[in-house]
Amino acid sequence: MKLIILDRDGVLNEDSDDYIKSVDEWIPLQGSAEAVGRLCKAGYTIAVATNQSGLARGYFTQADLDAMHAKMTALAAAEGGSFAHIAFCPHGPDDDCDCRKPLPGLIHQIEQALKVSAQGCWMVGDSIRDLEAGVAAGCKPALVRTGKGAKSEAKLAATSGLETAPVFDDLRAFADFLLQ
Repeated sequence: MKLIILDRDGVLNEDSDDYIKSVDEWIPLQGSAEAVGRLCKAGYTIAVATNQSGLARGYFTQADLDAMHAKMTALAAAEGGSFAHIAFCPHGPDDDCDCRKPLPGLIHQIEQALKVSAQGCWMVGDSIRDLEAGVAAGCKPALVRTGKGAKSEAKLAATSGLETAPVFDDLRAFADFLLQ
């Protein structure tokens, strides 16, 4: 199985420092659903690993999150794509869980759900913590400049294990690179 793990906010949809709290606030990034479709059609399995501490903070409910993921799934499906698994961390930063990125727990959840190893697969994110989680699970990190990616790019060279991570303008450019 050719697995690609994507962060959500800032990779698939617009990010916000005020959190994405509703299906109306979940706005897809241009070309992201199309990129998922192209990757799936090329034989890749796509999974999502996303921190969603807004649940713990009471900013939105599980039903709100489910609605956001239903919208995300429908947009990908309209382009011939799908998400084999969506793993999310519902905890806050002080909850001492093992799934909040930069820890690799969400990636391990994906491995268990799909019965595959993430070793050597791509982890695409817009933040250093996304990439650190991927590296901790044996993934190849790739940064996109969307979301917080442009700010994160300046920190890559100074972050152990990420110095050589490729950087792409967006998920569409990552898909172009992989499919060329």
